[in-house]
Amino acid sequence: MSQSRAVPVVFVHGLWMHPISWGEWVDLFTAAGYDAIAPGWPGDATTVAATRQDPDALNKKGIGEATEHYAAIISRLPDAPIVVGHSFGGLIAQRLLGRGLARGAVALAPAQFKGVLRMSPTQIRSVLPVLSRPGLRTKTWSHTPETFHTTFANGVPRDESDRIYEDFSIPAPGRPLFQAGLANLAPGSPAKVDTRSARGPLLMVAGGQDRLVPEPLVRSAYHIQRRNLGVTEYQVFPDRGHSLVADSGWREVADAALDFLGRHDLAPSTPES
Repeated sequence: MSQSRAVPVVFVHGLWMHPISWGEWVDLFTAAGYDAIAPGWPGDATTVAATRQDPDALNKKGIGEATEHYAAIISRLPDAPIVVGHSFGGLIAQRLLGRGLARGAVALAPAQFKGVLRMSPTQIRSVLPVLSRPGLRTKTWSHTPETFHTTFANGVPRDESDRIYEDFSIPAPGRPLFQAGLANLAPGSPAKVDTRSARGPLLMVAGGQDRLVPEPLVRSAYHIQRRNLGVTEYQVFPDRGHSLVADSGWREVADAALDFLGRHDLAPSTPES
């Protein structure tokens, strides 16, 4: 009997979330036959509590540093993985896919890349606490339970938002927000994504109630990505906010990702006798 094909999956979290927020996703994908891992960003400690106690470890960590960190992890895998990323993790997933380091990607509420011009007043208000303080380019910023519910987990009730905050929220470096916000003015911006080179399938997902990465922004990025000859699909969950990967509706989003991977020959093969 031949062995099944191993398909690695690397989950990449975004700002303000610890990698353990992917726990249920890792379990689901593992049960589906994938080799799933969720490494943290450079500077993340192994637990939420330890990361909160040492926020300076994340100082000066930007899009470039995080991308190279995950590229190094991928280089040690036995095969090119699927990369599933949320928020800035979704941007990093697209960067890795464009560089040919992934066989496919799922970008969930991905932060904008260079060339996406749309930015809504809602998004500006959501990130203003960071962008209005230039000193945060090299430091971290943490949500309070109130700001987390207002901007990150606004699509769920306050008690659920508080649970997500307590279980998963960590300080985040400010640098990625400045890099993405100024990407179209910076020739060498690390927020650039190669959308022209041959690549594997890409699914882009948006939440209709998302305030940090509003649906029109993701749709604009999709219209750029769909010019690529590789498969590009787009899916919207109308009633979901930015916490769509970690709140009580996570399974619906995860099932959509698994369905996409299965339809495009990115699922593990079954053993043949």
